[in-house]
Order: sequence, then C-alpha cells, then structure tokens
Amino acid sequence: MGSRQQQKHQDTVITAITSGRAAVSPVVASWARSAQMHGLEPGLRPRAERLTAQELAEARERMEPVLVAARPTLDRLFGVMSGFGGCLMLANRDGIPVERRGNAGDDRDFADAGLWIGTQWSEAAVGTNGIGTCLAEERPVVIHRDQHFLAANIGLSCLSAPIYGAEGSLVGVLDVSTARTDLAEAYAALVVHSVTEAARKIEADLFHARYPAARMVLVPGLDRGVGALLAVDADELVIGATRAARHHLGLSGDLAKNPVPAADVLGVSAHERPEDGERAVIARAIARNRGNLSAAARALGISRATLHRKLGRPG
Repeated sequence: MGSRQQQKHQDTVITAITSGRAAVSPVVASWARSAQMHGLEPGLRPRAERLTAQELAEARERMEPVLVAARPTLDRLFGVMSGFGGCLMLANRDGIPVERRGNAGDDRDFADAGLWIGTQWSEAAVGTNGIGTCLAEERPVVIHRDQHFLAANIGLSCLSAPIYGAEGSLVGVLDVSTARTDLAEAYAALVVHSVTEAARKIEADLFHARYPAARMVLVPGLDRGVGALLAVDADELVIGATRAARHHLGLSGDLAKNPVPAADVLGVSAHERPEDGERAVIARAIARNRGNLSAAARALGISRATLHRKLGRPG
C-alpha cells in the first residue's frame, strides 16, 4: 500500500471525525470511538504482538464449547467461501481469533497483515475493523478496505457477525476477510448474509448442546432464520431462551433457576386445574398407544375401567 494512499486515508479519517458526521455514519462513529475513546491515530502501525502459546491455549480452552459447536459450520462455510481468496476466523469476545480456516497460498498475506490466530483485533487495539466493530456494536458489519480506521489495514475487506451463547450473552465473532480488490458490493452483501446465517446456526447448536433433554420451541411470528428458540422442560416451563427469543419476548435472567410457564410466555391457554392436567396426561398416553385404551391404561398404571371412568365413559 503506497504511502501517499495511506496519507490520504489518514486525512480523510481526521476530516470525517472533526466534521460531525459521526452522528449519521456508523463507520465515522466507529472512527470517532477509535480516536477519541481509544486514543488511536489512523497512521499508527498495528502492534505485532500475539498471544503466547500458553495464553492461546487458555483462550481456546475458555472457548471450547463454542469451538465444538462451531467447527462443522466453519468447515461448511469455508468450503463455500474459499474460492474468493478469503480466510475465515472465529474470534472470542475480546477480539482475538482462536480458530481459522484459510487457503495455504493466501496464508502469508494474512499473516503479514496480522490477521491470524492469537492477534488482537478489538477496536481498542486497531480501531475500526470487522471483528472489533462487530463486537462494539453487536451487529453484523461490513468494513470494506478504506472504511478501516488504520491506514495499514485498508487493503482488507472484513465481513463479520456476532455469536451469542445459550444464555444470550455475546461470546464471539465470525469473520470472513479478503485482500481482493474486486469484491463487488453485491457479492459482499451475499457473503455477510452467509456469515450471519452461519453465526445463527452456531448459536442454535450451542443452545441444543446446553439443553439436550429439553423440547425446542420456535418462537412464532419471527423469521425462522433469526434463531428465536425456547427450551421447554417436561412440566411445560421455559428453562432457556436464545438472545433473539429473549429480545422478542422480553425475557431476562437465569431461566434455568427461575423458569416461567411456556403458556404465559407464548400467550396461549394452558391447563390450570389439576383435573385438566390429568386429562392431558391421559390424552398423551392414548395418542402414544394409537388409541388402544388397554395399552394406554397399562402405560399409566391404572385399570381399563379406571381409565374409562376418568374419561367420563361407561365401563
């Protein structure tokens, strides 16, 4: 990257920050945070520091549940994205990539740019960038070349989406980056959509792993791709909810410790009298035995006559 182009970028960033455009431009708002909150300058050379092997091992250990859930999705996504010279990164909530997929022929370019496992990509460290800005704003972002804060990073295009854990907290970022200069805007929109969908898939897998014995309920009234799921136990109590479900339904706190009735959450009628609950148990037993009342009675541990009586039928 030529020094003249980098100097021009530095001037552009400083002018934009001082012009008051931060109120109307998310990119300029991030530039302003980089300069005013984090004390960075657009001409700063990125620090080449990386985590030690021990520090990286500890960071990966803390991310182990996410890594286990994410690996199949990372492999599938990279299989689709690898043809356009990009690398795929999974970063923790501190902005440090802990898992990577890339083509061997492109590795040197990304390593030279510092986009590698164990490096720091928070906004506080390197200013506006895909991973750091995604973490700061908790939304999918596209930071295309000269939208980066540091002039040293304007050769990259980064497309990132946040990943939320089973309790709804931010646990990491999924990022696809490329150094190609011909990344069309339409293609970038397609890539960020794919990255966002992959992030939602990872979230769903994390949620299923957290509540393996629960019944999964898709929150009605939302796009299926949003990933709004509830975990419901055998007593019809909500014991878990994804971030999208929490946001849509106004749920908060530790639902495993303080569950709430699914009927109340979803706004549907439920059995409130003991006899209604008993009839629901009987109805399920009959359905499981495909209408065979004798088999249903045996499954319930009662006589056929008792079952008929509870159903209000003559023996």
